[in-house]
Amino acid sequence: MATIDISAPRKLMIAFDLVLVTAAFFIGYYVRDAYRGLFPLREYVGLLPIILVIWGALLFHYFGTSHSFRAEKMLEILYSVFKITLIGFVIFGSIIYLFKITAISRTLMLFTFLLSSIFVAMSKIGLVLFLKYARKNGLNRRNMLIAGTGPRAIQFINLIHQHQEWGFNIIGLVDTDPGKRGTFVRDCEILGTLEDIPEIIHGKVVDEVVFVVPRSWIGKLEDVMLFCENEGINVSVAVDFFRLRHSYVRQTDMDGFPLLSFKTTPDKILHLALKRSFDIVASGTALLFLAPLFLAVFAAIKMTSKGPAFFKQLRCGLHGRQFTLYKFRTMVIDAEAKKAALMGHNEMSGPTFKMEHDPRITPIGAFLRKFSIDEFPQFWNVFKGDMTLVGPRPPLPSEVNKYDCWHRRRLSMTPGVTCLWQVNGRNKITDFNEWVKLDLEYIDNWSLWLELKIILKTIPVVLFGVGAK
Repeated sequence: MATIDISAPRKLMIAFDLVLVTAAFFIGYYVRDAYRGLFPLREYVGLLPIILVIWGALLFHYFGTSHSFRAEKMLEILYSVFKITLIGFVIFGSIIYLFKITAISRTLMLFTFLLSSIFVAMSKIGLVLFLKYARKNGLNRRNMLIAGTGPRAIQFINLIHQHQEWGFNIIGLVDTDPGKRGTFVRDCEILGTLEDIPEIIHGKVVDEVVFVVPRSWIGKLEDVMLFCENEGINVSVAVDFFRLRHSYVRQTDMDGFPLLSFKTTPDKILHLALKRSFDIVASGTALLFLAPLFLAVFAAIKMTSKGPAFFKQLRCGLHGRQFTLYKFRTMVIDAEAKKAALMGHNEMSGPTFKMEHDPRITPIGAFLRKFSIDEFPQFWNVFKGDMTLVGPRPPLPSEVNKYDCWHRRRLSMTPGVTCLWQVNGRNKITDFNEWVKLDLEYIDNWSLWLELKIILKTIPVVLFGVGAK
């Protein structure tokens, strides 16, 4: 079976564990040195890289593989730490023996591995307890739609209900029998049939779709799975592997319940954590240093046109979550009311509206738009976590309602202030399908290096007002 995305930020966790191992090495040295004098620290510090490589490889093997961190039991984690300590000590001892390294304190190495196991175990216990507490109190939760109502589906539902610390909300079930709509299985409402899944996803916030179905359903699943893939929704299935076009597969189990996950978005946990850390630092710094400019723009807007200086608008974020986007107002206050009359001048194909020399734009607004200054308040959205610096631009809910199925996969990553569309022609691109293809290219090829390239390319675009309307 496939897995729900139940992984914790494993790579970030492993990096933190290696910091603890490093601390254990130095503490072990000073404890051993205080007990009985050792050679200077510089004589031993060359062993630290070997220890880190051993621990890093073992940590990745036990905590960086595909088994579920949400569903791991405390004793299983502690047992893994014990195995890492024992195996690591044996491997290190073998290296010492094979290379005949005699000038080394075995007591120091024993202290190092013992302290490392204690520190790593404590960090794992602390993390597990924190996450369990957070999920039980409504944080870090994911919405799950389950396809299937049979005995195995009921078993899975019971498993989710028994483990609130896993952080899943079951929003409903689907079946093949339309007559079951509105009935309940284990307090979970049957919302419709397999054919109703698109409507359910569009009407509710769905992070995961899990198929716990009998083999007789297999032939009915592929179209629904392709739909979910196009929309960027994680799919887990308790049957055979399906060859999807964009997804990659991860295998895990939830307390013995094996699953396969078909993911369409990046799963580089450490890289994503670094991306979010950079977002917080960069947006916070920008808000601080741009404060004088914000005041000047605020005054200029208030003095040149009627209405508020800031423009607030509801936009769609990750998987359709709605949030309030902030911009400097660049149009007259009744711009939305005048939009219908201008639709004939729309220069974009598809659901979006773009118009050169839009009569609703104020004189100061034209300047702000040319150099993207009107977008600067979105640094607050980035700081809050509604947006990120680099990602697909956030659409209006009315635009999303007009999307073709494959367009919606651009909602599978957090929206950004800048993107490939911004640096590859911006408003010179008039075909909405080409815009979406650029967003999907970003999603399918995501990396920190791509992030950096987009940010660097954005700078001249902003400075010289390339492609602005």
